[in-house]
Amino acid sequence: MVTEGEPTDLVKVLHLLVLSFSWGMQVWVSFIAGFALVWQVTLHTFGLVQSKLFPVYFYCLMGSNFVSLAVYAVYHPRELLDWHETVQMGLYFVALIMAGLNAQWFGPSATEVMFQMREVEKEHGLGNQIGLGSQKEAYAKLKEQDPKYRAYKSTFGRYHGLSNLCNLIGFICTTTNLIYTALNLSTI
Repeated sequence: MVTEGEPTDLVKVLHLLVLSFSWGMQVWVSFIAGFALVWQVTLHTFGLVQSKLFPVYFYCLMGSNFVSLAVYAVYHPRELLDWHETVQMGLYFVALIMAGLNAQWFGPSATEVMFQMREVEKEHGLGNQIGLGSQKEAYAKLKEQDPKYRAYKSTFGRYHGLSNLCNLIGFICTTTNLIYTALNLSTI
């Protein structure tokens, strides 16, 4: 199916709004909200808030990435793509896959292990302090003495790291697509 002609103004606005929504959400969640929150509430409250917000974030991101990819694909048929359009289409696809991995696998897995860690921490009187730096020695001692906690911590670190990597890759894809779109605006 080859689409002829230019997209309507409404489609252009929708595409730019969805792409901007994705980028703004990624900036807020990845670089502002978490850092602000972690220094204001207890670690267990921070984890609880993240466990409620991240599924919404990942699914909103997945939906907006799907809409961006679909709109772009409709107006850029495979048969007519040049090199730059092929790269941009690939970036939309990669962003969608990264959000999907976080929504379906890494996010829920990290949350599940976080709650298991939390139970062990509660048993040892940890998790009610505000900020990351407090009681480092107590956490290190717990990790050293409790093999179950050490395993949870390792598994959580793996899932959390992969989730962050997917989020960063998705952010780079969205940023690149937003820049490319901005550079191809006919006028402001």
